[in-house]
Amino acid sequence: MSKFSVLVVDDEPEISDAIEIYLKNEGINVIKAKDGIEAIERLNEHTIHLIILDIMMPRLDGIATTFKIREKENIPIIILSAKSEDMDKIHGLQVGADDYMTKPFNPLELVARVKSQLRRYVSLGTYEGKEKIINLNGLTLDQSAKEVTVHGEIIKLTPTEYKIIELLMTNAGRVFSITQIYEQVWQEPGYNVENTVAVHIRKIREKIEIDPKNPRHLKVVWGIGYKIEK
Repeated sequence: MSKFSVLVVDDEPEISDAIEIYLKNEGINVIKAKDGIEAIERLNEHTIHLIILDIMMPRLDGIATTFKIREKENIPIIILSAKSEDMDKIHGLQVGADDYMTKPFNPLELVARVKSQLRRYVSLGTYEGKEKIINLNGLTLDQSAKEVTVHGEIIKLTPTEYKIIELLMTNAGRVFSITQIYEQVWQEPGYNVENTVAVHIRKIREKIEIDPKNPRHLKVVWGIGYKIEK
């Protein structure tokens, strides 16, 4: 993975230095920043493929930084939180993060998640090498352009949101449980992942549905999971 650069944003040097050591051992280039303002500057200076972002930072915290990044970029973002409360994780996901880990974390698990996110990011839109366009009632997936449109209007999606839509649209009509969605998209076992998936589903609905509370495309099948209508 030597062609990839990861931006590590943390105001604790010992943490960012440790992450740098583990990622460099995998051949990944590491760029560091001490807070959100520096992170935005580094993004403008370098080609970044993934961001690891602490929540609690001076000047511009991780939530505000994620929000600003998502105004222009769809780079995968993994949030690091010193807090274990679900609401902090959900807030991070709501503003556009793709994944989160709670401090203290296992460095090898973080590396595994980084590699998983990078694989998904660079392979967006490809399914076994087949590029095609799927149109379902005005909701269109263009796998070659890596785009989703609603009645011709391009919808801005994070990499994780795209992969969820791609999974459901390429299997239109099939119901996927929350665990199945998580394991297919995140490429790791899904335990207690209801909040994580639900937040992403809600964000997708806000983007593709005229009335998210009465969705036309992304339907819930109560007690089972989610599907996109044929």
